[in-house]
Amino acid sequence: MKPFVHLHSHTEFSLLDGISRLPDMVRRAKELEQPALAITDHGNMYAAIYFYKECMSQGVKPIIGCEVYVTEGSRFDKPEGRSRERLKHLILLAETMEGYRNLVKIVSKASTEGMYFRPRADHDLLREYSSGIIALSACIQGEVPQLILQENMDGARRAVEWYIETYGKENFFLEIQNHGLPEELRAQQVLCQLADEYGLGIVASNDFHYVRQEDADAQDIRVCIQTGRRRAEVDRLKFPNDQFYMKSGDEMAELFSHIPGALENTLAIANRCNVVFNFDEHHLPHFDVPEGETSKSYLRKVCENEIPRLYGESSETLLKRLDYELDVIGTMGFEDYFLIVWDYVRYAREHNILVGPGRGSAAGSVVAYLLGITGLDPLKYDLLFERFLNPERVSMPDIDIDFCYERRGETIDYVTRKYGQARVSQIITFGTEAARAVIRDVGRVLDLPLAEVNRIAKMIPNELGITLEKALKGKELKELYESDPNVRELFEFGKKLEGIARNSSTHAAGVVISADSLDDHVPVQNSNEEGFVTQYDKDNIEELGLLKMDFLGLRTLTVMGDALKLIRANRGINLDLDAIPLDDKDACDILTKGDTSGVFQLESDGITKLVMDLKPEHFEDLIPLVALYRPGPLGSGMVEDFIDRRHGKKEVTYLHPILEPILKNTRLLEGPQAYIEYVMIHEFGHFKYLDHSKNFHHLVAQFLPDWKERKKSLNLYFANRP
Repeated sequence: MKPFVHLHSHTEFSLLDGISRLPDMVRRAKELEQPALAITDHGNMYAAIYFYKECMSQGVKPIIGCEVYVTEGSRFDKPEGRSRERLKHLILLAETMEGYRNLVKIVSKASTEGMYFRPRADHDLLREYSSGIIALSACIQGEVPQLILQENMDGARRAVEWYIETYGKENFFLEIQNHGLPEELRAQQVLCQLADEYGLGIVASNDFHYVRQEDADAQDIRVCIQTGRRRAEVDRLKFPNDQFYMKSGDEMAELFSHIPGALENTLAIANRCNVVFNFDEHHLPHFDVPEGETSKSYLRKVCENEIPRLYGESSETLLKRLDYELDVIGTMGFEDYFLIVWDYVRYAREHNILVGPGRGSAAGSVVAYLLGITGLDPLKYDLLFERFLNPERVSMPDIDIDFCYERRGETIDYVTRKYGQARVSQIITFGTEAARAVIRDVGRVLDLPLAEVNRIAKMIPNELGITLEKALKGKELKELYESDPNVRELFEFGKKLEGIARNSSTHAAGVVISADSLDDHVPVQNSNEEGFVTQYDKDNIEELGLLKMDFLGLRTLTVMGDALKLIRANRGINLDLDAIPLDDKDACDILTKGDTSGVFQLESDGITKLVMDLKPEHFEDLIPLVALYRPGPLGSGMVEDFIDRRHGKKEVTYLHPILEPILKNTRLLEGPQAYIEYVMIHEFGHFKYLDHSKNFHHLVAQFLPDWKERKKSLNLYFANRP
């Protein structure tokens, strides 16, 4: 196989016209013995980190790039009428980490300052952030090829000279392509002449938008879906042929055998591009503390100031737990994180924005409780801090905060004002083609009768994780698929497009706060609302060490706030939600009767029935029930076991007597053993999937002070366990 590297590619994140899935294209590069692969989506870097990780996992060298749109004038100008400006294409590849950061700057500013229907870069922007970047003249929509096709050779020479001046002769390559288009061959001849004239390198590329040649029709369907057209329409956006796929080195060698160095230069460029991401760095913002304080001292002071209000008097247990948590937080460098969350939660409360009591593992932190971030005392409920932060598993903290749905934006506005718009952004998310949706989309493009397409779509089970492949195992749908060619075509196209990214939107809760300008680290673009949205999703944001926080808008809090206003207006009572007792008999009776409408997490028919069966007498009864109401436990009989043991219908048994102090509140062991096996028994190494923690003794000390002496007994038990 002739050595070659694709330096011009479009993934499914070229949302208009790409269908190349990242694992498939990287796998194909490996099959074709191509040592590296570039990503150059249209005007964005959405998939850059996922692409990088996929390449690294498959042993293919990743090259991070983008095909940017270049405007002839200033990116700040907004010309009248979309058709008045024909943007030029340019391929930019990051050679170094400096080049990556400059590429991020270009894409970000093109997507914010230059956004006008499409993200637009101008010459000033390209010049300012040119260091560490290799530029290719792009397809026939590039600036130089366009001038050639317009027979404006003086303009073409001026453009070449500008790019040489901007990037340097060794960093600017003239790109040639051959998809069987006459325009490409006309441009190719002149590009080779210009290369000789200016001493520039020529590089061959194939502008692929799909991985295999047989995917061309599916890509055409994708274009129709995105442009709202039907396949039978003549006057629509359509690729001219089926040559825009990942070609092999041999195929490329055959196309460009008459141009020496065109393939070899792809390898030379690949060798030069060496972007390496460090996923172990953190870029946390600094919280401004009063003069004379450090983040560490101030965090302790704020916590200690709240002890009298929440606990009355200090206790040895409380102070020991507080010291331990603050030590872990300090070791991991997260003091500023806690102060930032404390600050915006405090702002919300001071401005009468209802804040939830907390959710997830953060409820196990005494520090979070003292700061008012959570509203549950972890000591009272024996909650483990290590589920939230564990120095043996270094990861960013994750505190989800619920706010009144209608006023959530006020808290985000506060954070934006405090840290600066350049450092605060919401986070992107991507919508994908789900099973039913893709059938309807493809059916419309194929011009199949709407009623028939809807009927077929409704035959796909409405269940979590359903795919077209799984759906076709159903008898009726399988028979229809095998007997009707139209249905078969519908599903074949559907399977090729199912799960592909269709659109971008703003994540419902995620907000990122950076220590410095966000576009020093990740590309950003204008959001649908005010402000910015990152081009990387929440997982990539966290992997790059940026601070991601979830500002969740909860309608339940809005309803509760409205209820408080009505009570105050009609009864003259200022009700304090935090003062409501958690064992109120009337409230328990209402739940027992199944009147759970409007009660957060207890509204569905399934859990309402379980609440009625449980007959709660206090808040603690509901904690394990909500935890158990999920697919695994529901299918195993755990929930029923818990209720039966709660009412004494089943005997409560323990795997070993010393486990009783920990498990007595849940009355469970024989069924759901995973929790105790995770927390206590993994030190013995019996379960290879478990996380080994050096903090094991601290975890159990609060329950079993004489654990070390009794450890041998439990170890012996498991050694002899059947």
